[in-house]
This record gives sequence, C-alpha cells and structure tokens, in this order.
Amino acid sequence: MAGIWRDFVAAVLTVLRRPDERAIAEERRRAIERLADETIREHRRATDPPE
Repeated sequence: MAGIWRDFVAAVLTVLRRPDERAIAEERRRAIERLADETIREHRRATDPPE
C-alpha cells in the first residue's frame, strides 16, 4: 500500500515540476535569442560604414 502512495506522490510532484522546467527552458531560449540579436547588431555596427 505504501508503494502505491509513494508512486502517487512521485507522479504528482513530477506533474507540478514540469511547468517550471518548461518556463526555465523558454526563458533560456529567449535569452539566447536576445544574445544572438545583440551580437548580430554589434557585428553589423562594426562592419557598416559610417554615415
């Protein structure tokens, strides 16, 4: 009987933890995109002739 409750609690905790993992992964993706955009802008600024 204790094994059933242990499995139930583990399943509930897994379900509750997944949205946090998704949020963290999404934030990492956005941070990488921002870094890439910033790097591209800096590179273009360095290579563009002055106006």
